[in-house]
Amino acid sequence: MLNVALPKGRLGEKVYAMFASAGFECPEVLMESRKLVFENEETGVRYFWVKPSDVSVYVERGAADIGVAGKDIIDEYKRDVYEILDLKKGKCRMCVAAKKDFVDNPGTTIRVATKFRNIARTYYSSIGRDIDIIHLNGSIELAPVLGMSDVIVDIVETGTTLKENGLEVIETIMPISARVIVNKASFEFKKNDIIKVINSLEKQIEEKN
Repeated sequence: MLNVALPKGRLGEKVYAMFASAGFECPEVLMESRKLVFENEETGVRYFWVKPSDVSVYVERGAADIGVAGKDIIDEYKRDVYEILDLKKGKCRMCVAAKKDFVDNPGTTIRVATKFRNIARTYYSSIGRDIDIIHLNGSIELAPVLGMSDVIVDIVETGTTLKENGLEVIETIMPISARVIVNKASFEFKKNDIIKVINSLEKQIEEKN
């Protein structure tokens, strides 16, 4: 069986459709159910729904041969997996944002509120800045509004939430989209099936772009 970890939500449903088009369909996946694991012995595939931030763990540990994770998750947690393909879905960007009247003083330590600690450290290290990371799990935009941080590092899609809270993007760190990741051992032992999926996904992407 080819084990595939799908991220819960609309993105996962779109990704499943691409896998089904590649010949690995399992219609039960889209049925209303509390089940998390779905198998189709005829096509030789087993799907399971997991929290998006956990997909890379399942793939690294070998519970899944293939998974789909955002570039933000891949770069933040740096799991020991192969990053194989950009699906061009779930596009957004990782940005630095601050209040509109923010003035950066290069000689000071900048206070950064984020849940992406490794991405923030890597970025600020690349430009030679010392930072004080304030780790938050939600409502990151509040930190500079309340004076707890100078800037935030977070995912930006439309920018509406930033604007409504008096913040603006001052730097884009990197683009983000959904990527196919593969377990390293699986790539050796299930190579033919995995390559079949990857080739079909690539073809689907090319046809839509």
